[in-house]
Amino acid sequence: MTLLDADDTIVAIASPTSPAPRGVVRMSGNETLNILQLMGVPSAEIRTPRRLATHVELGSPLGKIPVDAMVWPTHRSYTGQPSAELHTYGSLPLLRELVDKAGRCGARPARPGEYTMRAFLAGRLDLTQAEAVLGVIEAEQRGTLDHALRQLSGNLSQPLERMRSTLLDLLADVEAGLDFVDEDISFISDKDILDRLSTIAVELEQTLRLMQNRGGGSARITVALCGPPNAGKSCLINRLADQQVAIVAPIAGTTRDTVTVDVELQGNHLTLVDTAGIEEAETEVSLQSQAQARRSTSESRVRLWCVDSTSDEFAANATELKELAKRTRKPQTIDLWIATKTDAAINSTPTSDPNLPWIQCSALNGDGIDRLKKSICENLKQHDAEEIGSVVGTAARCSQSLHQAIAAIHQAIQLTAHQEGHEFVSAELRTVAQCLGEVTGTVYTDDILDRVFGRFCIGK
Repeated sequence: MTLLDADDTIVAIASPTSPAPRGVVRMSGNETLNILQLMGVPSAEIRTPRRLATHVELGSPLGKIPVDAMVWPTHRSYTGQPSAELHTYGSLPLLRELVDKAGRCGARPARPGEYTMRAFLAGRLDLTQAEAVLGVIEAEQRGTLDHALRQLSGNLSQPLERMRSTLLDLLADVEAGLDFVDEDISFISDKDILDRLSTIAVELEQTLRLMQNRGGGSARITVALCGPPNAGKSCLINRLADQQVAIVAPIAGTTRDTVTVDVELQGNHLTLVDTAGIEEAETEVSLQSQAQARRSTSESRVRLWCVDSTSDEFAANATELKELAKRTRKPQTIDLWIATKTDAAINSTPTSDPNLPWIQCSALNGDGIDRLKKSICENLKQHDAEEIGSVVGTAARCSQSLHQAIAAIHQAIQLTAHQEGHEFVSAELRTVAQCLGEVTGTVYTDDILDRVFGRFCIGK
C-alpha cells in the first residue's frame, strides 16, 4: 500500500462474509459518483449526503437487484473522499457481483485497512485513533471496548501531542540561541532546559508505564484470593465462580497448588486464583506452594485479602497482610479486604479501620457476595478511567518509539548537565520529536502505514 494509491477509487465488501439478511459494499474515491452512475444509481446531481432506494443491473441471470445507496458526495465522509455504501441482500455471491460490477466501471479492490488509512491521510484520525478503530471491531469484552473507545476519542494522542508541542517550543528556544552563539545573548538557560526536559521525561515514562501495565486491555484480569490458611478462600472462589473449583475442608492448608477459574462479571473477563494460605514454610512442598502463592499475589491485578472474621487472630492477621500488601503493591494493583465467615461470627468484626474498608461476606449463605462483585467491578472501572490505556496493536507499535524518545531525552538531560553544547542537545530533542511523531502519525513512512493498516480486514 503506497500513498500514490490514495487517488484510486476503491470498492470492497464491508459487512461480515457470514450469512446475514443484509450486506454492505463500500466505495470511496473521487470517481465514486461517476461509477455509481455507470452502475445505474442516479447520483450525478447529488450534492449532500443522501439515501437512495434504487436498483442495480447485474446482468443475466441476476437481473436488477434492489439497493439502498448511502451516498456522501463531498469530502465530509469517513475517508475524507466522496464515498458510498450499497446495502442489499446479505448473499455473499450477490455482494461479490456488486463488487465486480463496480470494478468493471472503474473501481479497484480495496486492500486491508485502506478505508481507515484514507481517513488517516485526510486528517480525520491520527494513527493511534486509526488503530483504535480496529480495537473497537475486535473487542470481545467491555473493558477492551472501553479502552479502544477512549483511544479513539484521543485520550492517548492528545497528551502525546501536547508533550511534542512543548518539546518543539523548547527546541525552538534552544536553536534560536545557537544563531547568536557568538554574541552575548542568552535565549534560554541550562536550568530552564533541565527543568522542562525533566517534566517531559516524567510524563513520557508515566505514559509508557500505563500503556504497558494495561497491555491493551485484551488479556483477562487476574484476581487472587490471598490470606492465611483456613481463611475461607476456597469457599469464596467457589461462590464467586458459581461452581466447585476448589476443595473445601476444615483442615488448614488444604489448598497447595493454585486453583484458577475464568468468570465474567459485568463485562469484565476475570481469572480467579485460589492461592495457598500464607504461612511459614516447614517442608519442601510447603516452600513451593508458598512461593507460588506469593508470585500470584504479586502479579495479580486485583487481590482479595481474606481474613477469618471468627478467628481470635483477626487483628494480627490483618496487620500482617497489610504489610505484605504494601510491599508487593504495584501502581495499578487493586486491594480489597474481605472479612469471611460472617455467618459464624458471634460478635461484630472489628472492621472500622478507615484505611482497610472491609467487605463482610459469607460464602456459605451468600451474604455480601453481590457487594464484593460490585466492588471489584467499580474499582476496575475507576482505575481504568485513570489509565491512558491502549489497544494491543498500539501498545506493541508504540513501545519501541517511546523507549527511544525516553532514551534521547535522558541523553539531552545529561548533555545539558555537563554543558556539552546546545547543538548536541538540539539533535537529541529532534530525535524525541521524531519518535513522538511516529506514534501519533505526525511523522510516518509507507512501512509504518503498512504495519498499522495491514492488520485490518478488507472493507475497513
